[in-house]
Amino acid sequence: MCLSEPEVDDAIIEENLGLNKALDTYRKIVEKKEGESRGEKEQDNLDKKIKEIEDREVVEKVTEHIPVEIPCEKNKITIGPPTLTRFEKARIMGARALQLSQGAPPFIPIPKDARISLDISMEELEQRVIPITIRRVLPNGDYQNIPIEYAEK
Repeated sequence: MCLSEPEVDDAIIEENLGLNKALDTYRKIVEKKEGESRGEKEQDNLDKKIKEIEDREVVEKVTEHIPVEIPCEKNKITIGPPTLTRFEKARIMGARALQLSQGAPPFIPIPKDARISLDISMEELEQRVIPITIRRVLPNGDYQNIPIEYAEK
């Protein structure tokens, strides 16, 4: 699709209108903060900042990011808190309780006070014997696979 000369000019004008509106708003905010006691030096600084903003390159498209795994270094968790979050604990206990209720063998001797599979899964999680890995993902797609043995109690 090729734009004609007037269409290109209209697109540039629309971009400039948006930039000019943003710069006017920025100028008003700065002037409001400083009040009426602005000197020539403050005005020059404001003009320099606005000129710097005008000269910035507009990034139209961000290059694609390929998600990569962030390795666990020396049993250390680098993404998120060093302990399991309540959501991770709930997910692990629920998944393990479901496995136990469907006939999976427990990893620990069944405690005497355990009445349901959730009690057994809670005890397994406390002892960190469940062979489950948690994947924590950053907003850009990078992730870290964390065995639950690495999490602090």
